[in-house]
Amino acid sequence: MPICEIDPWRMQYFAHVACPADVLIPTEDADSWTWYPKHRWVYDKVAVALSQGLEAAPHGVAPKSFPVFSKPITNLKGMGVGSRVLRSAEEYAKHYAPGHMWMTLLDGRHVSSDVAVLDGAAKWWRHATGHPGPGSTFDHWVLHSEHEPEIEARSGAWIAQHLAGYTGMVNLETIGGRIIEVHLRFADQWPDLYGKGWVEALVRLYQHGRWDYPDTDRHDGYSVVLFGPHGPRYRHPPQALLDEVRVMPSVSSVQITFHEGTPADRHAMPPGGFRLAIVNCWDLDAGRAAREKLATELLKT
Repeated sequence: MPICEIDPWRMQYFAHVACPADVLIPTEDADSWTWYPKHRWVYDKVAVALSQGLEAAPHGVAPKSFPVFSKPITNLKGMGVGSRVLRSAEEYAKHYAPGHMWMTLLDGRHVSSDVAVLDGAAKWWRHATGHPGPGSTFDHWVLHSEHEPEIEARSGAWIAQHLAGYTGMVNLETIGGRIIEVHLRFADQWPDLYGKGWVEALVRLYQHGRWDYPDTDRHDGYSVVLFGPHGPRYRHPPQALLDEVRVMPSVSSVQITFHEGTPADRHAMPPGGFRLAIVNCWDLDAGRAAREKLATELLKT
């Protein structure tokens, strides 16, 4: 098993690829924080903001003006937990929280970029645009076949300056081309949409320190997300339904993204909903149709 993956619904992407047991490839920020002590500072979101000349500080240092964006300084579980816009001094005082920070409120597209890095140099990029839903959720992501020259130039320079000596995958989240989060890993939500042989190239990157993925067959892809309301105890759908959805036209994979035996409040979820499933696909309408089929069963709970 080449990927250190704790989410069983994502094992499907990696189980077929051989890799030596001593080659550790992270998909979780907690592992990355432990394995890369020299570069773990990137999980400090105040430091990342300040490294780009953005206004930022921990709660307790009052913003000079509003609105600002507030979130935990470090959040190794992701999912937008504890994030919100603060529009006034009154809201800042109301939502003051130890361990949280505020930063410049950015405008523009929210893009997730996976980058293969060799000794601090970016060698491969793939970008996904998030289409937001309510409460820090995402309705779907578009995996773009095209490059993003502005992001690649600006963020590539940032990587060269701040991640010298690092070899591995990096995931960047940007808004309007400015970095809001850095992860020393890749986005394990959609590796099946990167193309045949990508996971094998990933293993070579960590095992041999080289990147030789040809990437000659890039296509747009989509990752469509199903959220339900917070509160219910959800159950996994029948296997027959999953098998049916997986063979729908243009569907690449299906993930049921929660642990049925774990209480709902022990899952890291955004305030806007409880994530139930993800459909990766090559056609957005097909992905939405597959999502509706899953919703009919999952939302009966």
